[in-house]
Amino acid sequence: MRGALSHEAERRSAPTGAGPVGRVLGGPWLLAGQDGRLTAYVHTEDALLRWTEEAVGGPRWSGPDTFPAKDLTHLTVVQGPNRYAHLIGRRVRPKADARSAVDIVCATQFQTGRPVTEWRSLGNPFKDIDRSEQVGAPAAAVADGGALYVCVPTAWGGAALRREDKHGQWEAWKELDVAGVTDRPSLAATAAGLVEVLVPTRVAALHLHQGSQGGAMVRGYDAGVIPLPGSATALETAPGRMTHYLTDVRGAGVVAFRAGNWPMPLGGTPGDGRTAALRATVDGFDCTLLALRGTDGVVRLGACPAEEERGGMWWTDTGTDCAGDPSLALDGHGRAVVAAIGTDGCLVLARQTDGPGLTLSDWRRI
Repeated sequence: MRGALSHEAERRSAPTGAGPVGRVLGGPWLLAGQDGRLTAYVHTEDALLRWTEEAVGGPRWSGPDTFPAKDLTHLTVVQGPNRYAHLIGRRVRPKADARSAVDIVCATQFQTGRPVTEWRSLGNPFKDIDRSEQVGAPAAAVADGGALYVCVPTAWGGAALRREDKHGQWEAWKELDVAGVTDRPSLAATAAGLVEVLVPTRVAALHLHQGSQGGAMVRGYDAGVIPLPGSATALETAPGRMTHYLTDVRGAGVVAFRAGNWPMPLGGTPGDGRTAALRATVDGFDCTLLALRGTDGVVRLGACPAEEERGGMWWTDTGTDCAGDPSLALDGHGRAVVAAIGTDGCLVLARQTDGPGLTLSDWRRI
């Protein structure tokens, strides 16, 4: 793999008629469907916006389609092996006594371009109003067989998990064996269907995992690094092995953590957002790609051979500023795609080309 990441053009967008999306609360999220077409989601005030590739590999997109997301303060979108898109949100509805009813809701898109189901409530881990109002933003993962796992930070530094069983029935909320939680956990599932959770706290990142499919979440090796809230993500970098990427609040930049290993500083000058992670082929090598919004507001990409972070992560800015967190996905032809919300409020996208190294196309507005 060549060390340099190159670009065919910098700080250019080729507009296709789309306009600003409005005030963005979350996203974009970029997912590939069963038919290989990509879908991009953006959470705005009271709505979920969705764009869909018209053909595998683009370049034309339809949308945005608008779906109601009233009272949702936070949203995340996750996908499992069946390629269903699961949307999980935190809903806050005002009550007559000036308090708020807070619950976690979910909806599903089963096929590319098809409608999203109605929102379904997953309830709240607490019945007490004081504690229920403090439940935070949800994180989620999809295990083997399509079982959905949802985790939320709770009142007074805890975290709670709710999941579907092997029959698709929801189990009750269960509190995890953690304390001092500062933000939403990061969830991920291996190809074998085992779920891992990385929980940010004031003193470390706490690691929990399953020993068997559908098993209990047990404490594992904790990472001796304090995560910036909201920065963590996970990627299966080898069969059955997760690497967790997060931002160190003490200024070491992005850090990679694998259970049983010391955290590895990777640099990258990240801002205050989440790091996106993807495995992709570059120059014939299996590589890990990272995308983040830098301290200067520019989308930055990092690349290294899979699980060879100690040999160095090559970072470069991509030539475009963004608002919020970028997203990564593989398109139907196996090419890496990065999406972001530009500073003009429009959704933009760049795609891996056939050039040497990780060469990106022009940024295009969709």
